[in-house]
Amino acid sequence: MKKLLLIFLPVLLMLLPLPARAEEEAAFDMQKYIFAHIQDSYEWHITDIKGKTIAIPLPVIVWSKTAGFHCFSFHHLEEGECYEGFRIAQEGESYEGKVVEVMPDGSISRPVDISITKNVVGLMFDAALLVLLILLCARWYRKHDVLKEKPTGIAAFFEPVIVMINDGVIKDVIGPEYKKFSPYLLTAFFFILINNLMGIVPIIPGGANITGNIAVTAVLAIFTFLMVNLFGNKHYYKEIFWPDVPVFLKAFPLMPAIEILGTLTKPFSLMIRLFANMLAGHIMLLSAIAVIFLTAKMGPVINGSLTLVSVAFGIFLDVLEVLVACIQAYVFTMLSAVFIGLAHQHPEHE
Repeated sequence: MKKLLLIFLPVLLMLLPLPARAEEEAAFDMQKYIFAHIQDSYEWHITDIKGKTIAIPLPVIVWSKTAGFHCFSFHHLEEGECYEGFRIAQEGESYEGKVVEVMPDGSISRPVDISITKNVVGLMFDAALLVLLILLCARWYRKHDVLKEKPTGIAAFFEPVIVMINDGVIKDVIGPEYKKFSPYLLTAFFFILINNLMGIVPIIPGGANITGNIAVTAVLAIFTFLMVNLFGNKHYYKEIFWPDVPVFLKAFPLMPAIEILGTLTKPFSLMIRLFANMLAGHIMLLSAIAVIFLTAKMGPVINGSLTLVSVAFGIFLDVLEVLVACIQAYVFTMLSAVFIGLAHQHPEHE
């Protein structure tokens, strides 16, 4: 295991888009270096070789009020070039780093952008991988009698995890009505888990910061919000709009306002928790690697010693990231189950 970790981090260092050599660079911009990795982009960066960037340009798809739909490769917009009336907004401009339309008077406006970006490609790949793994697991169960033989291969991995989440979390928290919510919660768990783990892998198709993108976590939180509020029972809504408190608190209505606010803060907390934890993990790992380049001009002794520390700390953070990836998938599923369970409680006298 230690040998694999020692091999993994040097590979990460080689494949990450590293900055130019220190003697060729006036100052190492750490902020730019980190945000270039964690933000979405119109290309999939692979590595830099002798100052030359190797990347896969992705499709740019935009709709303009004046020119309609346009679809072209991102390589047409590299180096600040203008193509078909569109370009990438430069540093200091509005919509920095995004595709903008150049108007006849020289001003820029933001078109409707539905481009296939790095995060979109990563999301599609991870979703396809999840479907493939589940189908392979289901295929084993179709061809074997589970009462006569134990699962092997993919099924041997998925069965204990599914049993743990379904019986140990969903069933215990939601109660008798858990079965109709199990498909969603299990899908959410494995979807988040695979995206978290693939975000740690430094080589394509891994490395996309999907669960560190607040738009993705917001959609997941909205799904949980809908599952809670569309399928809640009458007691759940009674506790929101007419809770068991003194009448003057209901008539004001102070308590209903607080309860309604609570229904909104629950999915908001799910969104922020997953987003912040995964984003912070990527930033910490990149910061550890950046120490090597920040100390490049301090001499071989300081740079060499801090490089060893950076590599050792990077290995520790890699292992920690794997643990956090599993924990965050579990926490999101558990809290979603808790919120759904609270929407299906019954009065004590019943």
